[in-house]
Amino acid sequence: MYEEESDGPKGTFEIYKAEADTLYKQGEYRKAIESYTTALEIQDGDKNCLVARSKCHLQLGDTTTALADAELSLDDDKSFHKGIFQKAEALYYQGDFEMALVFYHRGCKLRPELQEFRLGIQKAQEAIDNSVGSAEKCKLSTAGDLSFFTNQDEKQKKRKPGMGTFGRPVVQQKEKRKVSRSQGSEKTVKQLLGELYGDRKYLEKLLKETADASSETGKSIFDLVEEGLSYLDTRTDFWRQQKPMYARKHERMQQHRSKRQEPQSKGGSPNAYIISELEKIDQAQGDCKYKDSLARAQKCLKTVEGYSADTLTNRDEVVANLHSCMGNSYLELGQYGKALEQHQIDLNIGEETNNEECISRGLDNVGRVHARSGNFQKAIGVWNRKLPMSKSALENTWLYHEVGRCHLELTQYTEARHFGEKSLVAAEEAEDLMWQLQASVLLAQSQVKLNELQSALESFEKALDLAKLQGDKAAESAIQKAIIDVNKRIAREVKEKENQEETNPETESQSASSLTTEATTETQNAEEN
Repeated sequence: MYEEESDGPKGTFEIYKAEADTLYKQGEYRKAIESYTTALEIQDGDKNCLVARSKCHLQLGDTTTALADAELSLDDDKSFHKGIFQKAEALYYQGDFEMALVFYHRGCKLRPELQEFRLGIQKAQEAIDNSVGSAEKCKLSTAGDLSFFTNQDEKQKKRKPGMGTFGRPVVQQKEKRKVSRSQGSEKTVKQLLGELYGDRKYLEKLLKETADASSETGKSIFDLVEEGLSYLDTRTDFWRQQKPMYARKHERMQQHRSKRQEPQSKGGSPNAYIISELEKIDQAQGDCKYKDSLARAQKCLKTVEGYSADTLTNRDEVVANLHSCMGNSYLELGQYGKALEQHQIDLNIGEETNNEECISRGLDNVGRVHARSGNFQKAIGVWNRKLPMSKSALENTWLYHEVGRCHLELTQYTEARHFGEKSLVAAEEAEDLMWQLQASVLLAQSQVKLNELQSALESFEKALDLAKLQGDKAAESAIQKAIIDVNKRIAREVKEKENQEETNPETESQSASSLTTEATTETQNAEEN
């Protein structure tokens, strides 16, 4: 489709993708899908674009297509963490909680510092527990259970003639179902949908009214209503799988029993409360509301500390996570001492429980606090401990870059250049343009300090190309100014060298003249004597 336009201006792919990103934020998911599809026709197989389109399909309730796009994003790179997370999300919303849990764990192993994978593990585990119950409560015996077959026999006896699995009655049932879409008892559907149940009843009524419509408008309304009902049916099935009615009833009974014994969240299990609070804490930090995030984390920590180990099996992990969240808030508020204290607690819990994820996250954050507070040598020491634990090229490029920045601040320019080179190699291996840009700038700055101006110029020019490719105008402007400064220094050095070369012949001539004068004087003195 775009082969004839391949010689057109660069950035067409970026334009379509940016347009799609904007439409997604505005909730125009169908239009966003169209723009993402157009972008993919220009740049086939772009991983980030496929993940973004998958998110749109997921918002529309099309979990099958969302899963297909997520899997496509992993074709060339099985360790692409965004694709792994999106695949886990698609599987989760399909009701395949076990496989979703597998991919949440896989992503967490690759990128343990990301909150989204930890939240995914918790919600998938809770959904599995709600669906099948805890393994500890399941007691098997050799007696067996024939109730399933007994119930089947009773159903066979009660079955009316003409309602079998063959013949016209099945077709009639199918046609009737197209208008009346109730799944299970109305009471169950009402409990599962909650406030959406009123919308469902309205759509069902509208569906009956437009079922025999012959006009184009009537048919269009019928199709839209069908689509809306299909979405609600999908959500009903998902919520039924995620937390069946018996699990909801059991949960209410458990809450009633433990109301006076354990501090509970309002209207939910401990896991549900914790997941909800962690999401709100993360959202507050994303919105730069660090005081709100801190207050919520402190309140949640007090609640979690009131739970017993039996009620919350991963209590230590949750406590460590909350200390980490508090440390991040203190860091952004400029309270470095308190931030260091919280992140050190997170690290200590990880070391005490031998939790590699907590240790890795703690080292990351302790290093960040030291760097932000100007203790660059301490930051280098902490991050050097973290380096052997790194599991991906992307994590390596970030660590190498941060260590290199610390060396640059300490005027250790040779070491800074060394880590800049390592960061660039890792970024190219990870195929991450943003970190390639950061590494190139660090390398160029180190080379300028070492007076390797020609090499610095080449590094800055590479960084400029990467900034243009990403549409980062601020980076472009800063790099262009740096290139101008380097060119001026190169020109100044060349001019100084030329001036020295012009000065040298005159100096040599003057030296020769003085030697001749001295020789003449000596000759005259000899003749007089």
